[in-house]
Amino acid sequence: MAMRQTPLTCSGHTRPVVDLAFSGITPYGYFLISACKDGKPMLRQGDTGDWIGTFLGHKGAVWGATLNKEATKAATAAADFTAKVWDAVTGDELLTLAHKHIVKSVNFTQDSNYLLTGGHDKVLRIYDLNKPEAEPQEISGHTSAIKKALWCNNDKQILSAADDKTVRLWDRSSMEVVKTLPFDASVSSMEYIPDGEVLVLSYGKTVAFYNALSLELIKTVDVPTSVHSASLHPEKDFFVVGGDDFKLYKYDYSTKEELESYKGHFGPVHCVRFSPDGELYASGSEDGTLRLWQTAVGKTYGLWKCVLPEELVSENSDALYSTAPEIKA
Repeated sequence: MAMRQTPLTCSGHTRPVVDLAFSGITPYGYFLISACKDGKPMLRQGDTGDWIGTFLGHKGAVWGATLNKEATKAATAAADFTAKVWDAVTGDELLTLAHKHIVKSVNFTQDSNYLLTGGHDKVLRIYDLNKPEAEPQEISGHTSAIKKALWCNNDKQILSAADDKTVRLWDRSSMEVVKTLPFDASVSSMEYIPDGEVLVLSYGKTVAFYNALSLELIKTVDVPTSVHSASLHPEKDFFVVGGDDFKLYKYDYSTKEELESYKGHFGPVHCVRFSPDGELYASGSEDGTLRLWQTAVGKTYGLWKCVLPEELVSENSDALYSTAPEIKA
């Protein structure tokens, strides 16, 4: 009996959801932040999708959002030429960092003391959050807008992806480029997995996996749609893909075999990420919603309660489940 995937639908945004990120696992669970073109990033409980709060202050579309590991700070990147840092517990705005153009990407160091930004002015900036009045360090080299910039290798290096169809690895101390990867198409998404130093990239209809330190190719997988985002499971068993055809695809990482595909969104899927415990993945779409999907369908977790069909209930029958038809978070 095939299990039916029942995603949790998280509504509240009024425009397309373009980025999302999870915190690490904290004593209070883990958390999810979403960036939306409505200019109002939202914080949610990660395992249930329950809304906690909305960060109010941007005057344009928010293109990037992130949380620090402890979920005490949030950062957002927006079309109002600013990046903002927020207290993720109270929702208060802590800092506004003025830029010269649209900001697309924000990323904290592991100690939350520095923020890396990138955007349409093609410059990477490193802000010391303990000295907000100080000028940021600037790293130039990209020739088109930067889409994503991430710390890697214990914050000693930086990975950046830009519309110049390159991914570049930079050394933080020398601020020089270490290696450049050229592509035939613009890279649509980039994810960095510190455990094992894996870099997940998507471009065109391809998902590619690289060693994040050497930028040597591990493998590529072709998918049936133009890919906007891909995410690798923390245990590296699976990866998930979202793109133009409204579907979520789940693949076996070692065999590259397509395991499942699900349609739930009513528009292209712009972003997808696994939760830090790997039990679910979140997707954000042009349709203005986030959806949470179970990695192992039929497991009791979060708001998913697995109920045995009455005719199958017996003392030891724990193998067959059915799920509730529709769950709203």
